[in-house]
Amino acid sequence: MIDAAEFDFAPAIPEIFLACVAMGLLMVGVFRRGEPEASHLVWPLAVMALVVAIFLLLVDDTERAVTFGGQFVTDGFAVYLKVLALIGAALCLMMSPGFMQREGIERFEYPVLLLFTTVGMLVMISANSLLALYIGLELHSLPLYVMTAFHRDQIRSTEAGLKYFVLGALASGLLLYGCSLVYGFTGTLSFEGLAQVFRAEDAAATISTGALIGLVFIAAGLAFKLAAVPFHMWTPDVYEGAPTPVTAFLAAASKVAAIGLTLRVLYQPFGEWAAEWQQIVVFIAIASMLLGSFAAIGQTNIKRLLAYSGIGHIGFALVGFAAGTQVGVYSVLVYMAIYMIMTIGAFGCVLAMRRHGHAVENIDDLAGLGRNQPLLAASLAIFMFSMAGIPPLAGFFAKVYVFFAAIQADMVPLAVIGVLASVVGAYYYIRVVKVMYFDEPKEAFDRPVGREISIIVGATAVFNVVFCLLPSPLLHQAEAAAAALLS
Repeated sequence: MIDAAEFDFAPAIPEIFLACVAMGLLMVGVFRRGEPEASHLVWPLAVMALVVAIFLLLVDDTERAVTFGGQFVTDGFAVYLKVLALIGAALCLMMSPGFMQREGIERFEYPVLLLFTTVGMLVMISANSLLALYIGLELHSLPLYVMTAFHRDQIRSTEAGLKYFVLGALASGLLLYGCSLVYGFTGTLSFEGLAQVFRAEDAAATISTGALIGLVFIAAGLAFKLAAVPFHMWTPDVYEGAPTPVTAFLAAASKVAAIGLTLRVLYQPFGEWAAEWQQIVVFIAIASMLLGSFAAIGQTNIKRLLAYSGIGHIGFALVGFAAGTQVGVYSVLVYMAIYMIMTIGAFGCVLAMRRHGHAVENIDDLAGLGRNQPLLAASLAIFMFSMAGIPPLAGFFAKVYVFFAAIQADMVPLAVIGVLASVVGAYYYIRVVKVMYFDEPKEAFDRPVGREISIIVGATAVFNVVFCLLPSPLLHQAEAAAAALLS
């Protein structure tokens, strides 16, 4: 007999709500296709749905709940990351309509796809088995392939979508093969079951080799979603070719879900094997920091520069990850919150880069922005300095936390490499500021930049400045989430 408690829908109410709203909006768009108000109706309703989902998460005071036969878990860790992911998705969706209208691609399918991929992110964060992990990852990835190629009349957008799809399918294959190996050698898909098996005294003699190989394949699949070296090759082309709001979503909200899934997989079922996976994480962290720092130096396109910047930032986050401690998890959670906010703000500035109605993306086009549009230039300078880790901005504290976690775990060389990579990376961030304030001015960008973009850019810039004055709310939430993961 099936236990009704194992299939309690309450822990998954936000996911179910978003899925139902997405299907409802899809029906609205389909049956009112051709009517201009249909698209105008779908977009604000999608944003409202994301806000309601955040509210549903925050009002639920359940400490930990497992449902759907042990496949799905909700705890403090999941709530923290889900709220971050939903905030990122809502901000990216709010920045999208103006861009889509100007490019002539404002279609109702976009917010529907974004809702579906957000549902996939939430499932990824709450996955409690290898099966749920794969389902969430695919539900997240498939709409993103379409969103990347959404500007179907533009060659570089369709090319970016195709590259992302082909390499994403390869990564999914690696992940699925790793899951099958782990299942074959352990006989269970459940994270709790895997943890019990790996804690058994005779585990080393019977299953370690095969399951360890499976773990390597799983780590490779997850590294692709993180855009970490050596699975980063898709990132610059996809970031450059995709519509800018989609790039912002990929760079911010998607990374939050991916890091959450990776933390849960490695710290819970594979927690007993920390010594094994730490070697992988340390290598990926060092390679990502170094490539992200050096490869961005020669970039002339702002979106490609932010792509390599994102690779470097994932490397910094993995420094805390590699510590293998609760302090390490805490530092990663703080880092990802700050990274998401400053990344969305930076892409908001990129969306404001338009001249004669056409988007411009070259760094040289920012010349003279400090004179022509001082508020936009000041905001972008804040984001660049924050990403570089210049005190007292939020990005500085994000790096301090992950380096401190590594030092506390006796990984001083890793922290030193991180500091040196950060110094190198500061060059190309400061170069953007130099172009804005010291190069010969070019023609000013179009005005106005849009109310939504102005509000988001302003709010995210203020957050980066005032974080040092009031860090407690974020730090306390991150600390509680880290404790929930490792409890």
